[in-house]
Amino acid sequence: MENQDTIRLLKECDAGSKMAVTSIDDILDKVQDSDLIKLFLESKEHHEALGNEIHALLIEYDSEEKEPNVMVKSMSWIKTNFKMGMYDPDKTAAELITDGCDMGIKSLNQYLNQYPAANDKTKELCRKLIKIEEDLREAVKTYL
Repeated sequence: MENQDTIRLLKECDAGSKMAVTSIDDILDKVQDSDLIKLFLESKEHHEALGNEIHALLIEYDSEEKEPNVMVKSMSWIKTNFKMGMYDPDKTAAELITDGCDMGIKSLNQYLNQYPAANDKTKELCRKLIKIEEDLREAVKTYL
């Protein structure tokens, strides 16, 4: 059971880190404030680095990566492009990222509870991903 919970939690974290990177990429070229751009780029780097760690563990467990849900990804793209074209881009980007962070934090905490037999290293990686999301959500508050 531990091995299966570990792999399942790793896959959810993998999909979550990829979704975060995709979401940041979707808004980055529309953001105008240089400090906000820097903040998003730093967060993207953190997500990518942790994603690489997660991916390495999935390979170690001889398991496949998990891509974000296609429907969720598509809806996010549509919402992002619609809103970014109509409203203040920096404020809208902050709102979209805040919403995404909230969803990520909620989902990752649910997965931590859903896969209690996952090993400690995997749980710690999940908590790191949650922390990255919490830090980003906190940092963009001044742009809301």
